[in-house]
This record gives sequence, C-alpha cells and structure tokens, in this order.
Amino acid sequence: MMFWYGGHWGWWQSALSLLAMLGFWGLVAWGVYAVARGPHRTPPPNDRQDALGILDERLARGEIDQEQYREMRELMRTGRGTAAAGWGQP
Repeated sequence: MMFWYGGHWGWWQSALSLLAMLGFWGLVAWGVYAVARGPHRTPPPNDRQDALGILDERLARGEIDQEQYREMRELMRTGRGTAAAGWGQP
C-alpha cells in the first residue's frame, strides 16, 4: 500500500494554490464591478461648461469677434440685448 507515500504538498504548491485562488476571485470581483459600472460611466467633470465660459472660449479661438461677444454676453446677463442680423430672435 503506497497510497500515502509522499502524499503531502510542498510549500510551493500551497503558495501557488493560494495565489491562483486569489487571482480567480479577484477576476470575478473585477468582472462584477465592470459589468455593474460599465453603462453608468460619466464623463469627467469640466469646470468651464457654463455659458459664459463657453463664450470666452469661442472668443479666444476666434470663432466670434468682440462685438458678437459683447452682444451675447449682454443678452446672457440681462435677457435682452441688441440683436444683430443672424443673432438673437428670428
């Protein structure tokens, strides 16, 4: 009967088994997190998304000139302004 001869695990086999188990459960936890969080991802916050910030950026990029900038800023501030051709109400 040689069933029990050399039947114990070495220390490296126990360590390998422990690492494999931790890796498996880590992958399972990561998968659950990725599935649960995936459809609910939000873009990073942008501090300059207010209307005046966007207007400032458009002026800086040269998309609008200073007169258009002043008119739109006045319109945003007071709710009324001088509407140039193509701007404001139809």
